[in-house]
Amino acid sequence: MQTEVIISGFGGQGTLFAGQLLAYAALDEKKETTWIPSYGPEMRGGTANCTVIVADEEIGSPLVSRPTAVIAMNLPSLDKYEPLVRDGGVLVVNQSIVNREAKRRDIRVVMIPANEIAEKLGDKRLTNMVLLGGLLANESFLPLEAVEKALCDHLPKRHHDLLAKNYEALREGAKYKAN
Repeated sequence: MQTEVIISGFGGQGTLFAGQLLAYAALDEKKETTWIPSYGPEMRGGTANCTVIVADEEIGSPLVSRPTAVIAMNLPSLDKYEPLVRDGGVLVVNQSIVNREAKRRDIRVVMIPANEIAEKLGDKRLTNMVLLGGLLANESFLPLEAVEKALCDHLPKRHHDLLAKNYEALREGAKYKAN
């Protein structure tokens, strides 16, 4: 089994962190994994994305042209990556800032008002965790608990006061299922 994920959004939305967290969780679960970040020259507001591959066997190439799953945190990401999702794959969309529905009907689409959920939890920076929870609930390549454990094990100790909110954000996102 091999799952290929692209997480994309504006710089500062936590796209790279979400991908890195997935990679850590996969490593901790003794899976093969790759994580490749990509971002523009702008620190915040430019585009950022990453590719994560999680597999049971050795990964032949870290390059992905037809991902199993995409998290689109903004409209430009939806426009760019929706056409690339593999047939039957999953597309998780931040409905809060995307003003259109997905066009494809041959994939599973999960629309999540992630910004609103994050703000209700008290911190808009949790948007990435809400969307990641939605991905994990709809594409079962890693258990949610593995990502929670990776957060605890790999988040710097100075940020451990944020663990409970991150766990809550993951669980809130996991409540959303594909149409």
